[in-house]
Amino acid sequence: MKFEVKNRWSGEVQFTAEIECDENASNSIKLGLAVQWGVKGGANLGGAYLSGANLRGAYLSGADLSGAYLRDANLSGANLRGAYLRGADLGGAYLSGANLRGAYLS
Repeated sequence: MKFEVKNRWSGEVQFTAEIECDENASNSIKLGLAVQWGVKGGANLGGAYLSGANLRGAYLSGADLSGAYLRDANLSGANLRGAYLRGADLGGAYLSGANLRGAYLS
């Protein structure tokens, strides 16, 4: 199925992911799968609206998430090593066990 990821400021579609998921799955699951699809394909995630995304255990090493809205996202166990998180909103994000070594936070 196709799933659109939008920009947090403009609301415009930033990229459209091709994900394999039940249509009745929660938006957080779909968004998490779309982000992982985007990282693998080199999609621009900077400034993306990713609030509540289920990214538990996701491989996001080196991803450009600068300015992304990750409020309340589940990033537990995610590999964010070397990820660009400058200006990202991580308020309320669940980061237990996340690998943030070398992540650019400021």
